[in-house]
Amino acid sequence: MTAYPPEPWRLTGQACLSVWRLPVAELPALPGGAEPTVVAGQALVFAAWVDYQPPGQLSYHELLAAVAVRGRRLTASITGIWVDSEVSLVGGRALWGIPKDLATFDFHRGRTFTAATADDWIATAAFSRRVGLPVATPSAFDIAQTLDGRPKRSPVAARFKPAAAAADWSVNPRGPLGFLAGRRPIVSAALSDFDLRFGG
Repeated sequence: MTAYPPEPWRLTGQACLSVWRLPVAELPALPGGAEPTVVAGQALVFAAWVDYQPPGQLSYHELLAAVAVRGRRLTASITGIWVDSEVSLVGGRALWGIPKDLATFDFHRGRTFTAATADDWIATAAFSRRVGLPVATPSAFDIAQTLDGRPKRSPVAARFKPAAAAADWSVNPRGPLGFLAGRRPIVSAALSDFDLRFGG
């Protein structure tokens, strides 16, 4: 069995994030017990490219998609996630019920990104950073998944330097993020020098 750190994980690095509005009927399947946060028949979907770097406990690349769901505070359920680290894959599934799969990544200067599985490409994106805040901003939220058949809520605390960004996405319509194909995000951001604590 692949060894992984016990929770919480302390991770650092760089991330780029986009947000879409989708009709509820077009959302991907959510973990059991999770209900989307709905406004005027639409829900929020997030997709992020993450470059985990030293001095965090693990270093790897990641692409994830998540849906905003109901909770006592800001909460999201991860519906699709790919990493290039077997340690992250095994630990994420075992500790928090996060459905990680393996992929290969091409990250270029923190601005262009591509992810693909052995079968096909998933998505590519290009981000152009705009004006941002020079100081770190705190954030706290929960990740709602299913672990061993039961709902699992995991706390996340983070600090990062946010900046607005323009993003150009290309998503494989036949792939696991096909529900985002042809859609433009409503907002995008770069989250620089993040420092997060994942799990209890």
